[in-house]
Amino acid sequence: MRYTDIAIIGGGLAGSTAAAMLGRAGIPAILIDPHTTYPPDLRCEKLGGTQLETLRKTGLADETLRATTIDGEVWEARFGYVVTKKPSDQHGVMYDTLVNTMRAQIPSSVETLYTKVVEVATSDERQRVVLADGETISARLIVLANGLSISLRHLLGLGRRIISECHSVTLGFDVVPVDRPTLPFPALTYWPKRSTDRMAYLTLFPIGNTMRANMMVYRPMDDIWFREFRENPEATMRAMMPGLDRMTGGFKVSGPIKIRPADLYVTENYRQAGVVLVGDAFATSCPAAGTGTDKVFTDVERLCNVHIPNWLATEGMDRIKIDMFYDDPVKTECDAWSTAKAWHLRSLSIDNGPTWRARRWARFIGRLAQGMMGLKNKPETRIPASLPRQESHEGRIA
Repeated sequence: MRYTDIAIIGGGLAGSTAAAMLGRAGIPAILIDPHTTYPPDLRCEKLGGTQLETLRKTGLADETLRATTIDGEVWEARFGYVVTKKPSDQHGVMYDTLVNTMRAQIPSSVETLYTKVVEVATSDERQRVVLADGETISARLIVLANGLSISLRHLLGLGRRIISECHSVTLGFDVVPVDRPTLPFPALTYWPKRSTDRMAYLTLFPIGNTMRANMMVYRPMDDIWFREFRENPEATMRAMMPGLDRMTGGFKVSGPIKIRPADLYVTENYRQAGVVLVGDAFATSCPAAGTGTDKVFTDVERLCNVHIPNWLATEGMDRIKIDMFYDDPVKTECDAWSTAKAWHLRSLSIDNGPTWRARRWARFIGRLAQGMMGLKNKPETRIPASLPRQESHEGRIA
């Protein structure tokens, strides 16, 4: 039997970040994950804004950001026109690169076991973890960071309640220019023309020498539109975003098109002695809203910087201690903000009520005014002299 203070189950972004932080703090920990190298996966593909602030609190930002590509500036466009150009701190990175870069920062004092967990048992004192080869680990605390996996949940009596099935769908692919060496912008966010297109936005951003595209839509997975997109992605994009060619020039989609639906769910019966859930293991977020990495970094930063050191200072690991994490005001505020943003973006994108239509136009006019003021001395940017005619259904402006 192995003994440790912390057993981390799951080596994705949350688990790897926790292992690196605990190891650097000198806290005995073991990371358990079946993948020796984290495989490609369509998840977070860029970091920015508040995510960078929280990442810096983990002490892991410098090495992590060296593996990314910063865009520096983003163009925002609709109706075939640039609405504004503004500075940007978005760092593009493929998810497997992000996780493997985080893993590389785990000190050698943290042992990584490349296997699966088949059994767990918890108590107010020590926790038992049984591996696929029969080996047993005794830990003071289990950090469950196994993402969307449903394994082990029945052993812990955890439930999963779906709030919104297939809340949004992410399409990820690469874009290359035709008859020119590069696309004319550092990064681009393009808003759809109509709310009936059921699209949030298209974002193009650099990762290394590649221009990566994430397209966020609100459609059921049996929608024939997905087949049409796979068969002719360029034509489908042009139909949903008239004037896109004004921004890009000729372009084509290269490489595989990956499609990932996202359910919004929350875990039930999670307040238990001896185990704490982080990231998607606790509750999911909407990829279109871009808050998933905020939740992961917030969960892990609060857990490893604040709560685990305090818990280990005294005997036991009862529910009173565990509740401190779930009731942490920084965590609860982040969770509530993430959920609210998921619903707000969906309504702003596809809701045709008068309030949401007014909000879309208000934001469009506001950003157009900002763009005209900031770019009036840049003749290469096309700003329309007047607003385009409002159609019967209006797409999202954000």
